Amino acid sequence: MKFGGTSMAGTERIRRVANIVRRQQAAGHEVAVVVSAMAGETDRLVNFCREAHALYDPAEYDVVVASGEQVTAGLLALTLQSMGAKARSWLGWQLPINTIEAHAKARVDTIDAPDLVASLERGEIAVIPGFQGVSAEGRITTMGRGGSDTSAVAVAAALNADRCDIYTDVDGVYTTDPRIVAKARKLKAVTYEEMLELASVGAKVLQTRSVGLAMKEGVRVQVLSSFIDDDATPADDLPGTMIVSDEEMERIYEEGDMERQHVTGIAHDKNEAKIILTRVPDKPGAVAHIFSPLADASINVDMIIQNVGRDKGETDVTFTVPQTDLARAQALLEDRRGEIGFNRIITDSKIAKISVVGVGMKSHAGVAATMFTALSERGINIQAISTSEIKVSVMIDEDETELAVRVLHTAYGLDAKDEAA
Repeated sequence: MKFGGTSMAGTERIRRVANIVRRQQAAGHEVAVVVSAMAGETDRLVNFCREAHALYDPAEYDVVVASGEQVTAGLLALTLQSMGAKARSWLGWQLPINTIEAHAKARVDTIDAPDLVASLERGEIAVIPGFQGVSAEGRITTMGRGGSDTSAVAVAAALNADRCDIYTDVDGVYTTDPRIVAKARKLKAVTYEEMLELASVGAKVLQTRSVGLAMKEGVRVQVLSSFIDDDATPADDLPGTMIVSDEEMERIYEEGDMERQHVTGIAHDKNEAKIILTRVPDKPGAVAHIFSPLADASINVDMIIQNVGRDKGETDVTFTVPQTDLARAQALLEDRRGEIGFNRIITDSKIAKISVVGVGMKSHAGVAATMFTALSERGINIQAISTSEIKVSVMIDEDETELAVRVLHTAYGLDAKDEAA
């Protein structure tokens, strides 16, 4: 079971989490719990680091920011003990959760679980701080924002758990953002592949890396809400959304628990920016000169369009980068203006990416055509397109985001049926 920062924000909410955890143990489960820091706490600790040293040492930064999860792990263990449950906290280095790569963006390598398994078999509830581990040098490491989701999936894989329940401030994965489309439906299940695409194109429910790890290790993940009353139905009886393999999804379809849809969900992302380089020489290697320095600077490029110029000697190149990287990308390209040979840079941060995702696209033609027709009928202009096997994304004006999401949700028949009808 994993609980995020909003679920752990204060002693009252921690008590509610303890009740949910106790109920799972009472149902006969062996329970390990991964917790995030209290909402806002990590930001506070990061600011302390910046005040202490502008060019801080990442290893010491990790020591500071990892303390947020240590506090909530201890508090939840204490709260469970006050309710008569056997519970203990395990810090990342005590298991240990062995990590590789750099401080502040470490990745889980292995988890040594024998002591943890023995503790669970004794009837203890294990409370583990998310987001943290230990390096080969014995230093505390952290896994970057959203790292607690990855911790939870990694612990579930190490324990060979039946399920990893990720409690968030939403009660599952919806066909789109319910704040934009009132008729958005909660999905009973989605495949790992679909969730990976949805997470990467703007759906904020799960961290992308955690979904990738769940897919690799075959961990069944359930997304559900921690904002439930103390006497609410337990997670086993009132499921949120299950994230499962293609094979399990086929069984769900065959048992008639869910109807097949060509499109599973629609995601939007306003954190994109567009860059146009005009009059780039139309010759071999020109595009490599543009994108190699961006790759070296770890700037992720998404949509790319190259237009052939009228005189065949020049071309315009359009692409998107995360909004936070726009200034850096612009500066890098300006530095290489002579090498690339472009005329000018035009940027636009008032854009949005709208994506339609679904494994049904693999075997069904016409998904993209439906998208383009629905948008054109509402006068929404498409500035760029990118596709994968199970996704079609378009770039549009930011002002038209909500309209586009609503129009497409209806066009693909995803609107919830009116109960009264």
